[in-house]
Amino acid sequence: MIRTVRTVAELRAHLAGWRDQGHRIALVPTMGNLHAGHHSLIELAKQNADKVVASVFVNPTQFGPSEDFSRYPRTPEADAEGLAQAGCDLLFLPSVETMYPLGAEAAVRIRVPGVADVLEGAHRPGHFDGVATVVARLFNMVHPDVAIFGRKDYQQLQVIRHMTKDLAFAFAIDIVPGPTVREPDGLAMSSRNQYLSPDERRVAVEIIRNLRTLRDQTALGLPPAGLEQEAVERLTAAGFDVDYVAIRRADLSIPDGGSEPGLLGLVAARLGRTRLIDNLDFDGVDAR
Repeated sequence: MIRTVRTVAELRAHLAGWRDQGHRIALVPTMGNLHAGHHSLIELAKQNADKVVASVFVNPTQFGPSEDFSRYPRTPEADAEGLAQAGCDLLFLPSVETMYPLGAEAAVRIRVPGVADVLEGAHRPGHFDGVATVVARLFNMVHPDVAIFGRKDYQQLQVIRHMTKDLAFAFAIDIVPGPTVREPDGLAMSSRNQYLSPDERRVAVEIIRNLRTLRDQTALGLPPAGLEQEAVERLTAAGFDVDYVAIRRADLSIPDGGSEPGLLGLVAARLGRTRLIDNLDFDGVDAR
């Protein structure tokens, strides 16, 4: 079994031993209920560091009042086993009291303006405040040389990059993105996929199909706004309640037209009770 620590004192004591030996340390923050996508982040962390610590913490400050915090799956035993098999060296499994010693409601919050206000930020007010807050706390607890975040949560990745650059942590952190891991039919792996009924699971693949259609249409130079609306209509007809379909530059700004390089498509939509997000880099390896 993997070595597990639950307090900041235990965590720092273990990390100090690694640093005394000159090890480069990677952090992989997660909310648990881990799957192959998470395990791929551990493997990427091992390529960029000597030792890997993963955190498993369902963060209450990034859930809205009507969201699924209480029913978010918690599987610490299975997570520990999977992390051990993936080659993780240490599991940090803190309580809410450890992460927020003054209480979640009294916690100092971090807000990242601009990049956190659009798309997910517009549909989930306060979500990225909670993400930035908990990640900054983890950074201060671990002092990692490297931190790994999956590209599936692309906007989150951009929020963390912005925060890390702007706050100028006393320790340098290399933010490394991990590619999206997909099921054989193209559905992005997510802990929330288990909420889908068999019929919904068959329909869910329409998200990546529409992202690939957007990629192909954008390559023809067609206006992005019209393509976005057509994708919304296709997903709605398939049974989704769509929050947004967006074609954006890498920094999430709106492109002038569809022919410029470096674009990506982003989707957030509900299928039944399950909210799914995905994105596709139109020029990347995952685009084909």
